[in-house]
Order: sequence, then structure tokens, then C-alpha cells
Amino acid sequence: MRRLEVLSGVKRRELKLVDGAELMRVSYRQAKRLWKRYREEGAEGLQHRSAGRESNRAKPKKFRDKVLRLVRKKYGGEPGKRFGPTLAAEHLEADDGVKVNAETLRLWMLGEGLWSRQRRRKQHRQRREPKGHFGELVQLDGSFHHWFEERGEELCLMNMVDDATGDTWSELHEQETTWAAADVLRAWVEEHGVPLALYADWKNVYQREPTEAELLAGEAPLTQFGRMCQELGTAIIPANSPQAKGRVERNHGTQQDRLIKKMRLKGICTVAAANQYLRKEYLPDHNRRFRREPAQPEDYHRKTPGKRELDAVFRLKEQRRISNDWVVRYQGRFLQIERESRYAPAGGTVTVSEGRDGSLRVLYRDREVKCREILAPPPQPHPVASGPAVEVRKKLHRPASHHPWKIWRPKPGRAAESKMNGGAVGGSGKSKLQDFPPPPTAHSSASVPRGHF
Repeated sequence: MRRLEVLSGVKRRELKLVDGAELMRVSYRQAKRLWKRYREEGAEGLQHRSAGRESNRAKPKKFRDKVLRLVRKKYGGEPGKRFGPTLAAEHLEADDGVKVNAETLRLWMLGEGLWSRQRRRKQHRQRREPKGHFGELVQLDGSFHHWFEERGEELCLMNMVDDATGDTWSELHEQETTWAAADVLRAWVEEHGVPLALYADWKNVYQREPTEAELLAGEAPLTQFGRMCQELGTAIIPANSPQAKGRVERNHGTQQDRLIKKMRLKGICTVAAANQYLRKEYLPDHNRRFRREPAQPEDYHRKTPGKRELDAVFRLKEQRRISNDWVVRYQGRFLQIERESRYAPAGGTVTVSEGRDGSLRVLYRDREVKCREILAPPPQPHPVASGPAVEVRKKLHRPASHHPWKIWRPKPGRAAESKMNGGAVGGSGKSKLQDFPPPPTAHSSASVPRGHF
């Protein structure tokens, strides 16, 4: 295109051929050759003479047809099932003894429609606009990292970031557990109020798959943390990818850069000291620097409940059945229910709740019943037989009805021979059957021969 524009200007007498040679970056002699070709053939004359011609190193047409026939027969098919050029070239050489370059095969397959340019594009994602109100949506996630560098082991930073303002609350824990998530949520509630919704991962701490019984009953699966949020009136929205909760993920990167270096300067190497530093110094300064104003001024946080109500919400609760002696078993601990005017009946179902400090409470129909923890009963020993040994008589074996002793009969040939000889053998007057002993019976004498006879 550059040469066509220059030579068109020369043709219109807007440029001299010398100046055109400078613009085309060729010598004056080459410019004269191009100018002659342009005048004789037009724009097509500027195309390279080798364009469209077959290469001198091209494979024979017979070989090309053979390869394409094999590809079409053995390695073709619909998209998703057909072999790619590289894999097809490997099998052609290994299985069919036909060696061809993978790139050459790709061009042949493209020309015959046996392959199409397929690019694995990443899933399209659209940037979500932040919520307009403070407290409308809060993102929650845990970040595992060596927060103390070489001064300690890997820990988990529980991070909460408001979607509208970027306000952050963080606490350091050993693992991303139910209590770790409950602690950071309670701290947020005490500081700002109850948020409308939480955006969290598909983890067993926050969400879980329903069991078969829950599917049959049509019940929604709830984790311990999910039940706490339900009692607070906060919805949990599961995120299907890390990109969906990008604000808290980017916040992780900021903390892994700034927080680690600041704690290094402070010489912090314990979880308690780190959490105190986060509350008193780091988080107030971080929110002052990075907080942005929401689109709408209204605060969507609900009023913070009282301490007693929060203590009742942030507990682990499980259903247990009362035994006949009014004992409830929970996590290897035994709770004896005290007698009252309205005590829970034996066989009834109660709710056992465990606090953050390990304290236990038993509720029957939303009413606390008095109980006390007792020691686990000693294991019952296995019964040991006592007294004189009892003689066990061995059962006698009785032969079956088809045993050879019970079905023995003389051979027919000998019986017929005896009858023909008048019951005598060789004139001796003795029956030939007497050569064989009679079959043994229960009343046989001990002198009856046994064994082979």
C-alpha cells in the first residue's frame, strides 16, 4: 500500500521519482523498475512475483492427499472430538509411519476444513458497580499468608470490606474457622451495626451443600455461621469465583504489602499483639486513607443489638436427645438435667448451645433448663464366664443315606452265575456270595473284616 500511494503520486506528477524512491526506502534503480511495472500492469504489478506460487520445497500432491485421507478417516470428527494438528502429526508418525510437520499439517487441515482456529478465551466478566449505601453489602474472606514472615507460622487474616465505602475490619486467626468468622462479624456489628448482606466463599464455614434428608424435606442447608447470620437478619450471598469478590481480594494484596512491613517495624510476632495493633493503630489509619464516600448518604446498617442478645446469637447450637436418666451427651461431655416443675421429658429433644468460652446451655422449647456437668460413666467390663467348665459333647456323625455302606448290593453278574450253578461253585455246595462279607449293621460283631475285601 505504501508503494501504491507513492507511485500514484508520481503518476499524478505530484512527486518526482527520485523523491518517491526516498519515500519507498529503495534505490533509484529499484524505483525505476517498480515505476515501469506499475505503468504496464497497474497495482497488481507491485505484488511480489512469488505470491501465489507453490513453494519449491512443497510436499508432493500424492503425499498430501494420503495424509489428509488418513486424518479424515482416523483423526477427524466434529469439533471437540477431532484431533488437533500436533496430536494428529504424532499419531501419523507413530501409528501410520507418515512423518509430517505439525505446522504443515495444520495448514493442510485448515485448507480442507478439517480444523478451525479455536482460541480458548477467558470467561467474560463484567465489572459490577459498587453498592450505593454503606452496610448494604459487606465482603468477607480469609487470607492465608506468612504475616509474621520468618518470625512465625502461616496465619489467616479474616477481612471484611464494605462494598460501598471500602471500610475495612480485620483480625488475625490461626485458621478460617466458624469462630474466626463469628469474631470478626461480631466486631463489625458492635462497631457499625448489622449489615444487610454478606458476600462470602462457597466454603463449609459459610455455605454447604444440602443433605439428602434436607432435599427431601425441602429445607435450606445452614452452617453454624449461617444460622448466626439468619438470627441477625443478614443474608449470605455465595461468590462463585474470586473475581466476583474482587474488592476484598484486592484488599488482601494491600494488607500483605503494608501490614507485614508495619508489623516488622513494630516487632510484632504474636496474634494477640497483632490484633491489638490492628484495632488501635492500623485499621483507623487505613480507613482514613482509603475510605471513599458512598453514592448515597443513607446508612443501611441496622441498630446494634444488646450484649445479651449478641451473646445468645454467637453460640454453636446443636440438637440432642435426652436419655432415660435425663442425661444429655454433647461432644464427649455429659450434662445432667436437674428436676424442676417443668423439666424436659425423657426422650425429648433439646438444644445444646456452646459459647465462645466453652460454656454450655441447654434449651427446651426456647427455655433454658438447669443442668450440671457430670463425669463420664466408666466403661462397662465385658462379662467373664465363672464356675466349673462345662463339658461339650461332640455330636456323633451319622452317615448319609447315600453312603456306600448303606447302598451296598451284590453284583448282578455274580448273582446270575450263582443261580445258574444251582447255588454252588465248583460243586462245593457253597454259595459264591459267601465269599463276600455281609454289609455291616448296627448288630454286627467285631469280627467282621473291614477295609478292602
